Amino acid sequence: MNRDVVRENLAVVQAHFHSEISDEIQHALGLYTDDIVWESPARGVLLRGKRAAAENYRYMFGSMTNVQSQTLRRFATEDRVVDDSLLTFTLSGDGVRNAPLPVGSNVELRLVHIFEMLDRRIARESVYEMWQPAPAIDRPASLAAEALLPVEPTPERIMQVGMGFWSSKVLLSAIELGLFTELAAGSLSGRALASRLGLHPRAYRDFFDALVAINMLERRGNSYANTAATDYLLDRAKPSYMGGLLEMANARLYPSWGALTEALRTGKPQNEAKDASNLFDALYADPQKLKGFLEAMTGVSLATAKVIAQKFPWHRYRSVIDIGAAQGATPVQVALAHRHLSGGGFDLPAVAPIFNDYVESFGLSHRLRFYPGSFFTDPLPSADVLIMGHILHDWSLDEKKMLIGKAYAALPAGGALLVYEALIDDERRRNAFGLLMSLNMLIETPAGFDYTGADCSEWMRAAGFRETRVEHLAGHDSMVIGIK
Repeated sequence: MNRDVVRENLAVVQAHFHSEISDEIQHALGLYTDDIVWESPARGVLLRGKRAAAENYRYMFGSMTNVQSQTLRRFATEDRVVDDSLLTFTLSGDGVRNAPLPVGSNVELRLVHIFEMLDRRIARESVYEMWQPAPAIDRPASLAAEALLPVEPTPERIMQVGMGFWSSKVLLSAIELGLFTELAAGSLSGRALASRLGLHPRAYRDFFDALVAINMLERRGNSYANTAATDYLLDRAKPSYMGGLLEMANARLYPSWGALTEALRTGKPQNEAKDASNLFDALYADPQKLKGFLEAMTGVSLATAKVIAQKFPWHRYRSVIDIGAAQGATPVQVALAHRHLSGGGFDLPAVAPIFNDYVESFGLSHRLRFYPGSFFTDPLPSADVLIMGHILHDWSLDEKKMLIGKAYAALPAGGALLVYEALIDDERRRNAFGLLMSLNMLIETPAGFDYTGADCSEWMRAAGFRETRVEHLAGHDSMVIGIK
């Protein structure tokens, strides 16, 4: 038994799982033979070849969020590796084959993989899934006892997280430079793109290729092009542009997060509001910062707003007002999808011209209007449905409960309050984005924090809502619905 080969096979499989979880598709494909076969013993051969594998990766992992993998046991020989793992994720689409669970489910999937190895590459991958009888693997008969090796900890995952700011800043700088907008008209050579962006000859090649490696650009020969996702979401000229949020992250959050340790020790904000009463006093006092902030809120809310427009039973209601509406992305999407609805957005008076311009750009000024006021000092406007999106997490527990109480008072009997955030899962284990967002509230606000769907449901019931439910929306976002 060549134990060096066995160790190399283990390393290949370890890299395989790391690449999958990190969404590094090209690296994962490089670990396969050209004629790789994926199969399920219960369903036969699922695909053959790297091209089919690449398409499957994009389809499957596009339907999974919050993905984490834990290896329970792993065995190896010179030509085979058996891995027993627990995969956890949120099912966000229909791309996971044979999934017997609805979209939005949090899944714990027990998987047994048998990898057949050829020249330090994976030639065949057989997968036993949790809803199939799994093989006994305590000591597979086909594997010699002396070949069983322990799984040694490797540093890849720790390094990926610890140095994660590298890839983050590469993307944020690309957005700041307008790189994806520059490529919207078509591919460019590295030299031409660098010239348009004003980049130094020493820097641009590694910068562009790093974006290729993290799947934010495509390279064909010496030319670079947007991916489908970056072309759609990061071209400033498109209405689907979500880069406003990332521009804010680059300009404001990136420096502030450098002081996370101080925030953890003091419990105090570390942003431009450090010496002011709160973040919003500082933002709303500067028209340019306010516009950038509201555009960022549109970027973070737009995909979720489109799902809300389709998922909630709007035919039962006639009016909707978004509380803390920013530019008005959510009421606009709802109004576009449901012509019978009217309403608008409630926010501080300084937001009015920005809201009105945004609504007018969609030709909806006759149905959506701006309601000026402060939700702390003024009563909320009345409508059949009130929405609070990415609002409650900014405030303390008492303030959260107060705002829910004011919404309850403004609603008619049978009216609905929709609260959406990157809700933390009730067990506080899976939605890492929600937990990190709560730390962002530590950085950004005096007392804000994120919360679970169960938390919000409890606050709603305490305010008097007779019925509550939690529904997944898009990506990390879910909503809590309260019926008066």
